[in-house]
Amino acid sequence: MTDLQIPSIDWLAISPEISLFAAAVLIVLIRSIVRHSPRVFEASMLTATAGIVAAGYFTASQWAAVRDDGPYQAIRGMVAVDGFSVFVRAVVLLSTALALMISAGYLRREGFEGPEYVALMLLSATGMTIMASANDLIVVFLALEVLSISLYVLAAFDRNRIESQEAGLKYFVLGAFSSSIFLYGVALVYGATGTTSLTGIAQFLARAGLLDAGTLMVGLALLLVGLGFKTAAVPFHMWAPDVYQGSPTPVTGFMASATKVAAFAALLRVFVGSFGLYRVDWRPAIWVLAVLSLVVGAVAAAVQTDVKRMLAYSSVSHAGYVLIGVQVATSRGTSASLVYLMVYAVMALGAFGVVTIVGGRGDSHHALDDYRGLAAREPVIAGFLALFLLAQAGVPATAGFVAKLGVFAAAVASGQYALAIVGMLAAAIAAFVYLRIVLAMYAGDDRQQGMAAGPGEPRPRLRVDAATATALIVAAVLVIALGVVPGRLLDFARDATLLLVGAR
Repeated sequence: MTDLQIPSIDWLAISPEISLFAAAVLIVLIRSIVRHSPRVFEASMLTATAGIVAAGYFTASQWAAVRDDGPYQAIRGMVAVDGFSVFVRAVVLLSTALALMISAGYLRREGFEGPEYVALMLLSATGMTIMASANDLIVVFLALEVLSISLYVLAAFDRNRIESQEAGLKYFVLGAFSSSIFLYGVALVYGATGTTSLTGIAQFLARAGLLDAGTLMVGLALLLVGLGFKTAAVPFHMWAPDVYQGSPTPVTGFMASATKVAAFAALLRVFVGSFGLYRVDWRPAIWVLAVLSLVVGAVAAAVQTDVKRMLAYSSVSHAGYVLIGVQVATSRGTSASLVYLMVYAVMALGAFGVVTIVGGRGDSHHALDDYRGLAAREPVIAGFLALFLLAQAGVPATAGFVAKLGVFAAAVASGQYALAIVGMLAAAIAAFVYLRIVLAMYAGDDRQQGMAAGPGEPRPRLRVDAATATALIVAAVLVIALGVVPGRLLDFARDATLLLVGAR
């Protein structure tokens, strides 16, 4: 009888996940012991902050180790500790911190119990960080489920709104369906290569060509469908507008930023990292997804009258820009995708932070008419939203311009001129969407839309809590700073692609 071989555990490799998970469990324990104290929510936020700070410290320690000693694999090759995972973890942690800050005021305004919400957000972030470093298809699937199950509950967290319940149910049904497709793809890839390790798959394909690649191609297609759902790429975007509109607005911002970052991280590591030798087979599919996402997202956003739905279709279009970098399948393209994910996460959270404020009690004031004359009533809030929208449009001197320029330059450098042209045309259409909201705020007629219950009753001033205000300031500073001096971010993203590109 052979002894059971237990893999050695490199605790540094999974320390960020342990920090987030431990904080979530501690919040649940505090909530179960002290149920009715008004201080429970404050304790939950402090615990979450400590968990995020600890995860950030360990992520920085991983970067120092990778920079000094090089990237490595841990836990029998199931976890990759490299610049790529560090970059994605950093973006997820930043997105989680900003989303929690925006959520604090929302939860108090709506009178919801906050500890459960905070714990669910931390658990979802745990799954996202696992996905960032997953070096095995089984680990990718487990991470996908960990982040998704928490998001299903968060989407339906507002029990007072039927739209929130509907959003949670739609997200759950379609999410479960896409997960099953992804798992079937994992099974087919295993059948074709004999392993689920991403590094093992790359090594197998490099030394032994497949006589019949049909099984592998079908498996790759199913993997693309499963991950395409999470990235909200067309035609797997059907859930996004309804779920984004119905979910609590801070949750929508969290899904649009952190979830998209984690899903694209898995897409890049799986396709560019492991199946680089078969890029001739999967790049045409990515090209189609990119073009469809760019065009459908921009055009559909232009005809919406609800701001959350506008931003939902805008998120679909932004997925197309990231897919441009994926389709290029070079170190420059991968680096450009990472930069775009970082920048979009900040822009999206900033925009949804303002939408959370304007939504008011009940989180229901999201029609475009609710934004008319906003600049006259709330000039600072309108200024923040205008900045984030113009950045998404790619206005120079903002981070959005740097991000778009990066993916277009990567496409042109690899000879993908048609894809770059489509992206530029889609950017022009999307600019109309953002300018439509900006014009409503600054040129809208405040005489009619600026009233509350009736004539002569001015709309009450919007209240902004300290946490939300801090989140908006941080996001605005990053949008401007990364647009004016993007060198550090570009260098970080370039260094983060080293192992990923080497695995090809």
